[in-house]
Amino acid sequence: MSPPTPSDQAGARYGERTAGRHGWAQAVVAVLAGLIVMGVVAALGLWAAGAMDLPDNAFPRVVAATVVTAVGGTVVFSGDAGVIADSQAGLTVIPLSVTLAGALVFAAGFLRPLRHRAVAGAPELAGWAARIAVLWVPALAGLAWFARQDFKISLGNGTIGAIGDLFGTTPKAGFKADVPQTLGFGLLWLAGVFVLALLVSPGAPLPARLLRFQESVRPAAYAMVALLLACVAVGLVIGLVTAASRGHVPETFAVLLLGLPNLVWLGFTIGLGATWHGRVDGPFGLPMPHLLDRVLRTPDVSTLNLRSLGDYDGKLWWLVLVDAVLLLGAAFLMAARSPARMRAWQHAAHMAVALALTVLMICLVGRVSAHYGLSILGFGDVGGGLKGELFLKPQVWSALGFAVLWGLVTGFLGGLLAKRVRRKGEVKPTAPEGR
Repeated sequence: MSPPTPSDQAGARYGERTAGRHGWAQAVVAVLAGLIVMGVVAALGLWAAGAMDLPDNAFPRVVAATVVTAVGGTVVFSGDAGVIADSQAGLTVIPLSVTLAGALVFAAGFLRPLRHRAVAGAPELAGWAARIAVLWVPALAGLAWFARQDFKISLGNGTIGAIGDLFGTTPKAGFKADVPQTLGFGLLWLAGVFVLALLVSPGAPLPARLLRFQESVRPAAYAMVALLLACVAVGLVIGLVTAASRGHVPETFAVLLLGLPNLVWLGFTIGLGATWHGRVDGPFGLPMPHLLDRVLRTPDVSTLNLRSLGDYDGKLWWLVLVDAVLLLGAAFLMAARSPARMRAWQHAAHMAVALALTVLMICLVGRVSAHYGLSILGFGDVGGGLKGELFLKPQVWSALGFAVLWGLVTGFLGGLLAKRVRRKGEVKPTAPEGR
């Protein structure tokens, strides 16, 4: 990598002066655009899921809570059932459709002022990020403060209802965002988006000291993001075809707008050979395909892998072929964007590390945990319907092992396939004159 030229250094100084004059207006646009996009995606998904029917005009507050959880924020559930009752509830799930939409908008807003530049100083990059973060903090704090609501729980007309009337008990349940934790995780999410945007974008400028790392890091990061987006695109096409051919349009669009990456990235890891464990108990209405609900709704903990899912639907074995095609394409893309001097075994090593980190990210953000319960005089679920549980968690180490294996194989093959591809900026040798 050649050192920055005087024109590059002059461009960096000019960019810093431009940032000082115009940075705040562009930061405001980036934050507003990100919040609007996430809010619209969350609202449409919740509307399709039937959340408009929630009592006490709670829909806007549920939308706010969904956006909060999409950026890693924490929503705390609470219950007040009087002296004779006890209620418990908890929910840990990230609506990754909302997360992905917001990340793409924030990344574009962060990178747009830096386009057409080869080098940018660390103070300039930190200044751009700080402007957006300074505006993001109060916006997220207001959103988290707004994300709170209480609901009354009907005990019905049976035994539980009679006991509640006797003691004057009216159970209540509600939720509210934990503002300090939401701000902390929200800032970490924003920082992660900015770092990933700099790693992935081939035209994003870097400080001169980091330029030597871009040859090995940027092609792999770009390939992994392209892989994840390709999975989402495939899932979107399948979802739209399903909605058009089989009906259930509202339920399908709820899945697409709230949890499409949750499902397709889960399917991607299962196609690699990973195993997940989970269970659904009670009348939970989280958006998920009927097949997944049927597999998880068992008395004991269910196992999700190719074998167990294939017993329900043999077509799911095609996940292996789809993963193989997508991974080979990602490996070829990575190798084609890497310097020509890299050998196939180096591409294999880069692909293995990148894929393992990608699968680890999926395992961390794809976990689901939800439960609620109400007991009267120490008797839980008297009359039924007053408790439920849902969880989904991966076997992390086996998933990482399969990722490394797939990465080594596809990375090596991708390196071989990309040998004949002419790299950008590469000059073909010419024969000496007179021959």
